[in-house]
Amino acid sequence: MPKAAVRVPASSANLGPGYDSFGLALGLYDLFTAEPADEWRVVVGGEGADELSEGADNQVARAMARVFELAGGPPAAHVICENGVPTGRGLGSSSAAIVGGLVLGNALAGEPLERDELFRLAVELEGHPDNVAAALFGSLTLSWSDDGEPSCAVLQPTGGLAAVLAVSERGLSTVEARRMLPAQVPHADAAFNAGRAGLVVAGLLLGSAELVSAGLRDRLHEPYRASAVPDLEDVRGALLEAGADGAVLSGAGPTVIGLVTAADDEAALARAGDVADAAAALTRGSSRRPPFAVGIDRSGAVLL
Repeated sequence: MPKAAVRVPASSANLGPGYDSFGLALGLYDLFTAEPADEWRVVVGGEGADELSEGADNQVARAMARVFELAGGPPAAHVICENGVPTGRGLGSSSAAIVGGLVLGNALAGEPLERDELFRLAVELEGHPDNVAAALFGSLTLSWSDDGEPSCAVLQPTGGLAAVLAVSERGLSTVEARRMLPAQVPHADAAFNAGRAGLVVAGLLLGSAELVSAGLRDRLHEPYRASAVPDLEDVRGALLEAGADGAVLSGAGPTVIGLVTAADDEAALARAGDVADAAAALTRGSSRRPPFAVGIDRSGAVLL
C-alpha cells in the first residue's frame, strides 16, 4: 500500500500593510502522513491535539477528500498529524492543514494535479489566498484575485531574513477577528497602507532594515483588532527594544511577529535568537510563551 508524508510550514499573513495579500513562510512545521484506507481515521499529536477533530471533518482529511473527488484516489485514508504550528494563533495552522491534505491527497492519487491547481483548491477551501500561498510555495508571497481567479507571486529575499514569534497562550479565531473590521476605511488610511506595502516588500527583498522598519505599519486592520490583543503595543515595544527591525500582528493575531534582517539567513537567524532572548526578559510574566526565533522557509510544502 502506498504511503505519503508532507512537511508544511507555518505562515504569517498581512505583514502589517499587506492585508489579505502578503504571506511569509516560517521554519515551524506540521508533518502529515497518510495511507489509503476504507474509512477515515485521523490521529492528531502536538499542537491542537486536544481540540482538533480526528474524523472525516478534520481539515487535512477534508482537503484530501476534495482531491480524491476531483482526481480519483482511495475512498479514504488513515492520517497522522504531528503539529508544530500553534492553532488559532495567527500562524496559518488551518492553511497548513489544507495545503498538507491537498498535497497528500494528490500524492496518493498519483500526483495528477499541478501546484497551481492545488493553490486554487486551497484558496477555495480556505477562502483567502495569503496563508495558503506561503504554506504551499514558501518564501514571501504576494496574492491577488482577478474576477474570482486567485494568483500569487513567489519572491525570494536576496538578503537574510528570520523572525521572532511571541505566541499568546490564548487563541483568536479569524472569523472573530474579521468581525472587528469596518466595512469602509478612510481614503487616507488606504493610501498610507499602499505606500507602506511597497516599502516593506522593497525592504524584505533588499534586506534593508530601514525600509522594513518603515514599512511594517498598518492602518487597515491592526487598530481595529487591538482590543482583542490588549498587550499588542507592549509586546511590539519589547520586540523593537530587543532589536527587531519591525513588529506586527501575525495574521489576525494574537501572535506578534518581529522581523530581523541580516546578510544571509544563517546570520539573520542568529540575530533573531539574540532578539528572542532579550525580548523574553522584557515579556517575562506575560500571558505569552517565551519569544523564540525561527528562520523563513524558502521551499513550502515538501513531500518526504
